[in-house]
Amino acid sequence: MSFKSDFLNESKERGFIHQCTDLDGLDAALSGGALTAYTGFDPTGPSLHVGHLMPIMWLRLLQKCGHNPIVLMGGATSLIGDPTGKDTQRPLLTVETVNQNIKSLGKVFSRYIDFGDSKATVVNNNDWLSKLNYIEFLRDFGTHFSVNRMLTLDSVRTRLEREQPLNLLEFNYMIMQAFDFMHLNQTSNCLLQMAGSDQWGNIINGVELTRRIHGKTVYGLTAPLLTTSSGAKMGKTEGGAVWLNSDMLSPYDFWQYWRNTNDADVGRFLRIFTELPISEIQKLEVLKDAELNEAKKILADEATILAHGFDHLAAIHEQTKQLFEAARGDISSLTAEVIALADLPIGIDELFVRFGLTASKGEAKRLIQGGAVRVNDCAINDVKAVLGASDFNEIGRVKISSGKKKHLVLEMVV
Repeated sequence: MSFKSDFLNESKERGFIHQCTDLDGLDAALSGGALTAYTGFDPTGPSLHVGHLMPIMWLRLLQKCGHNPIVLMGGATSLIGDPTGKDTQRPLLTVETVNQNIKSLGKVFSRYIDFGDSKATVVNNNDWLSKLNYIEFLRDFGTHFSVNRMLTLDSVRTRLEREQPLNLLEFNYMIMQAFDFMHLNQTSNCLLQMAGSDQWGNIINGVELTRRIHGKTVYGLTAPLLTTSSGAKMGKTEGGAVWLNSDMLSPYDFWQYWRNTNDADVGRFLRIFTELPISEIQKLEVLKDAELNEAKKILADEATILAHGFDHLAAIHEQTKQLFEAARGDISSLTAEVIALADLPIGIDELFVRFGLTASKGEAKRLIQGGAVRVNDCAINDVKAVLGASDFNEIGRVKISSGKKKHLVLEMVV
């Protein structure tokens, strides 16, 4: 199926489209001139991770096709917590923490979306939700939400089926999100909400509320929830989340995440997380064996340029070259992390946590038990193993390896 609008055609080619409330109607609206669309992000932390990157890339594509993106920061909704996909209530955040997170997240969006022409905007739903009068809100909008229907939504039904509590605070989240869509339609002529497929029920509520209150037609469009070919969630690794902020994850580690993509995911990730032409991606995704590694490097380069800029690539490539030499035993030229003699001996599990190889000691122990940990290329099998001064070479360095591709060099200082 082909569309009149460039945005839908390229969205389909790149694997973004999952569901739409009215695909023909949306296609006509997109073909009629610049359209305004929004995606919401709850600032529950100081950085987003690559699991959030798909909707960001989708907003970037929307702007590239001549339309106007709105980034909605959930300054109010993050104080409640989205129950979607959660077994328990999210920890409640303070207003101060949320505001700090919003400021930090702004750095990410400015790298992917051009806000300079004022056609792209960032809004905070606390600006309008905090001004609502509760009694008036219930009278004006409460009658337009069916509790019976809300109970059938996946985010609610799953919790109830598992006999896990869902409190009134969380139950109101979907109502607030619906109000956001109606508000943006009234104030910014926003006609489209884009999100992952887990937000489908919330989007439908916003579409119907806008129609019932104002008689306006708006649209919902979702992307498939993205997992790796192994079934793992995007953005999670044995070392923790793959953050988009460089102060939480270095550009080098970000590059390595994409370089280590599973073979089966390379083509799909090139389509979603880069702006390479589809014709070029089609040539790369059919490569096999060693040649496919070149496609992975291209994926890593392109994703890193978007997230952190072109200037980091030369240093990343040089560090990668040094690590390759280190993997063959030559660590003399490799930049090392520093550890004090006074800190030795130190448990290997504690060492892994201190230098970010794993998020916990338990995780490090599991790697040791699985035979994935080596010191100076010698396997470590004892979960109680320690690193001592005698493990360092004549220039005071030691190589720690986790698997075949992750290496850490330590330099001992007095």
